[in-house]
Amino acid sequence: MNHKKEIGIGFAVGIIANTLGVLLYILLFSDMGIVETYQAAVQENHVGSLLALGAILNLVAFFGFLRLRRDYRARGVLMATVLTALLILYYKIF
Repeated sequence: MNHKKEIGIGFAVGIIANTLGVLLYILLFSDMGIVETYQAAVQENHVGSLLALGAILNLVAFFGFLRLRRDYRARGVLMATVLTALLILYYKIF
C-alpha cells in the first residue's frame, strides 16, 4: 500500500524537522553548546519546552505538504507532532 509509505515519509520529515528546530533554536539563542544546553535543560526540567520550540518547524512541513496536496505525508507530520506532544507531556509530568 502506497499510503503507508507516504505516511512514513511524512513521519520521518516531522521527526527531522523537530530535531532541526531544536538544534536551530539552541544555535541561535543559547550561549552554550548543544550538549551543554541539553544538559542544562535536563537539570532545570526544560526539555519539554525545548521540544515544543523545535516543533514549530513541523508547521512549515505540515502546511507545505497540504499545499502540495500530499495529504498522507501531512498526516505523517501530524503523527510526529502528536508523538512530540506526548513526549512533552511525559517530561512535564515526570
